[in-house]
Amino acid sequence: MNPSATAQPQAILAFNTMAKDYDDHFTRSLIGRSQRNAVWNILTQTFQSGDHILELNCGTGEDALFLSRSGISVTACDASNRMIEVARKRRSREAPLAPIQFFLLPTERLVEIRSEAPFDGAFSNFSGLNCVRDLQRTAEDLSSLVKPGAPLLLCMSTRFCISEIVWFLLHGNLKKALRRCSGQTKAKVGEFTIDVYYPTVRELKQSFSPYFSLHSCTGIGITVPPSYVESSISKFPKALLTLQAIDKVISRLPWFRVIGDHMLLHFERVQP
Repeated sequence: MNPSATAQPQAILAFNTMAKDYDDHFTRSLIGRSQRNAVWNILTQTFQSGDHILELNCGTGEDALFLSRSGISVTACDASNRMIEVARKRRSREAPLAPIQFFLLPTERLVEIRSEAPFDGAFSNFSGLNCVRDLQRTAEDLSSLVKPGAPLLLCMSTRFCISEIVWFLLHGNLKKALRRCSGQTKAKVGEFTIDVYYPTVRELKQSFSPYFSLHSCTGIGITVPPSYVESSISKFPKALLTLQAIDKVISRLPWFRVIGDHMLLHFERVQP
């Protein structure tokens, strides 16, 4: 079997260990909520009530639950069985009638969900695809699952995050400050080591061509810092509001949109 067709076992184990506390540490954090709200603003402009959306790397189901409240049906997948367990429990507790299906399925095996297709669009939030080595394979698989002209929204970690570089330089850690810049690194999550990739916009355009064309790119978390700064920024909530306002102004500007913590790329399925 092609190794790129399987998910990283270490990544699955790492996210399994994170699942129980993920919402407390990120989803409900000030920074997590700020960055997610910026993504949600674009989601609501892109997807409409009645759409059936495919979500990759759904985690604990936060985005699927949000989309369902707007009348959008979601087929949500994740490689972590613990994340899927949390997501299903949340659906049962928070929105038992929501039009959501959760599947234990890694991105590398998307073709196995073909029976649910065709979808009106697809979506992946907060760096799930940064753990996938072969994005050309992902693009090809997605092209067989979504309708012609359908939007594909991918929120991915950038290669050059200015706030991260400054933060770690101020703390005297040059290695961490530059860890994304080579395009690939090994991230330590607890006792597990994960390969993480940081493709540029140009590389992503190449990977998703000829099946998808890039429509727009929006910066997420440009002046709003990464989540590991939470303990510091939580002491200055008004400052965070100011940073959010700055991000709204500069998020679509050239250069700025690719130097934040994440970037949200809007692709569209090319007509066959």
